[in-house]
Amino acid sequence: MAADAQSGGNPSQQKGPRKRVRLLYEHRISFYAFLVALPGFLAGGIFIWLQPWSTQSKLALSVAVLLVWWILAAALHEQTVRPLQTLANVVASLREEDYSFRARGAHIDDALGELSLEVNALADLLADQRIRAIEATALLRRVVEEIDAPLFAFDPDRVLRVVNPAGEKLLQQAAIRLLGRTADEIGLADCLSAASDTLLALPANSSSARWLVRQSKFREKGVPHTLVVLSDVSRALREEERSAWRRLIRVLGHELNNSLAPIKSIAGSLSTRLTETQLNSEQRQDFERGLAIIEARTTSLNRFLQAYRQLAQMPPPVLKKVALPPIVERVAFLETRLPVTISPGPDVALMVDPDQIEQMLINLVRNAVEAALDSSPVNGDNGASTNGAKSREPQVSLNWVVEDQNVVLTIDDNGPGLLNPGNAFVPFYTTKPAGSGIGLALSRQIAEAHGGSIELSNRNGRGCRVRVIVPFNADKNAAVSTPSN
Repeated sequence: MAADAQSGGNPSQQKGPRKRVRLLYEHRISFYAFLVALPGFLAGGIFIWLQPWSTQSKLALSVAVLLVWWILAAALHEQTVRPLQTLANVVASLREEDYSFRARGAHIDDALGELSLEVNALADLLADQRIRAIEATALLRRVVEEIDAPLFAFDPDRVLRVVNPAGEKLLQQAAIRLLGRTADEIGLADCLSAASDTLLALPANSSSARWLVRQSKFREKGVPHTLVVLSDVSRALREEERSAWRRLIRVLGHELNNSLAPIKSIAGSLSTRLTETQLNSEQRQDFERGLAIIEARTTSLNRFLQAYRQLAQMPPPVLKKVALPPIVERVAFLETRLPVTISPGPDVALMVDPDQIEQMLINLVRNAVEAALDSSPVNGDNGASTNGAKSREPQVSLNWVVEDQNVVLTIDDNGPGLLNPGNAFVPFYTTKPAGSGIGLALSRQIAEAHGGSIELSNRNGRGCRVRVIVPFNADKNAAVSTPSN
C-alpha cells in the first residue's frame, strides 16, 4: 500500500523497464564541448598550481583558464546548434507555406553549407510550384466562370459544392443560395442518376430544351466528388430535325408537283370539253362540280406546298441596323381583327434582317390574336370548367425590354393557352382547322438564325406568353445554316 501511495498508483510506473532519460541535442553538444576541453583545462590547472606563484595569481589564472574554456565550449555550441536551429525554422516556414525564409551560410564544399543549399533550393522549388498552382487555380476558376456550359460538383452526400455562372443562370438562383443544398432540392437529381452522355429535359428549364449530361469523378482532399457538365444540344437537334424536314419536303414537293400540274391541266381540259359533250343538265352539273373541286383542291394543295417550301428554303438573314419601335408599331397596325396594345419600351436599334424579324412578329401576333378570339370557356381556379363561359374581352399586348446584351419582346394573350407546348414548334403540327403548322416553326427558325430564341409558356391566369430574345448584334451570335437546294 505504501509503495502504491508513493508511486501514485500509476501502473505504468510499476510495470516494464524504466525509460532512460535522454539529453537534448543541444545539451549533448554542450556536454561534449566541455568534455573535449576538460583535459586542457586540467593540464593548465596543474601547470599553474605547480608554479611558485602566489595563491592569488594562481586563482586568477585558473579563473582565466576556466573562462576561456567556457567561451570555447559556448562558441562550439553556437557554431553547431544555431545553423541547425535556422534550418529547422526554414523547414517549419516551408511547412506553413511561407517561402520567404532562406538559410544562411550556404556554401559549396561544406557539409552544413550544402545542406543549407539544398534547403534553399527546396524552398525555391516549392515557392515556384505554389505560384504555378495559384496561377493554374486562377485560370481554372476563370475558365469555369466563362464557360457557357452549366457545371456542378457534388460531394458523396449529393450536396452541391461548386457551381459556375452558367449553372446559376440555368437554375435561376445565385450560387450563395445553391451551395450546400442537395441535388434533389435544386432539381438535378436526374443528372446524378442518369448515365453519362444521356439526354435529359430538365424541369428547371423549358420543356423543349434537351441537355446532354456528362459525368466524371475527381477527388478533393481525398474525398470523391462527382462533376456534372450539361451541354444544351437543343439547337443542334432542331437543326438536324429541320434538315430532315427539308429533305422530306423537297421529296414530297417534287413528287406532288409532278402530279398536281397534270391533274389541274386535265381537269381544266375536261371542263372545257363538257360543252361539246351531249349530257343532260344534271349530269353536266355533277361533272362541273367534280372538276371544280379537283381544280380547287389541286390549287389549295399547291399553295400548301409553297408554304412549306418557305420553311425549307429559308434564306440567311441580311443584317442591317434598324430601330425596333417602328417595326413593332407596323406589325401591330397590320392586325385589323383586334387592337394590339403596345407598351412603349426603350428606343433601341438592332443589327437584324428587318424583313425576317417583321415576318416573325406578324406570325406571333397573328397566333396571339387568333388565340384571344377563341371562344373556348375559361377554366375556374381549381382547373374545372365553370358553369358557362365567363365574359371576357379579347386582349393582346406587346412590349419589349433590354436584358444584358439582348432585347426581349413579350407577346401576351388571354386565349385558352397551350394544351401541348412540347409540340408547338413541330412542323405540320397545328390545332387550327385551317392552319398549316409552319408559323411557329418558321418564327423560331428566324429567331435562331439571328442568334436568339423563342419561349412559349402558359400564363398563371388565362392565355399564353411568347418571349422572343434577340441579341443586339446578331452577326456575333447567329448560327446560320445554309439551306439545302
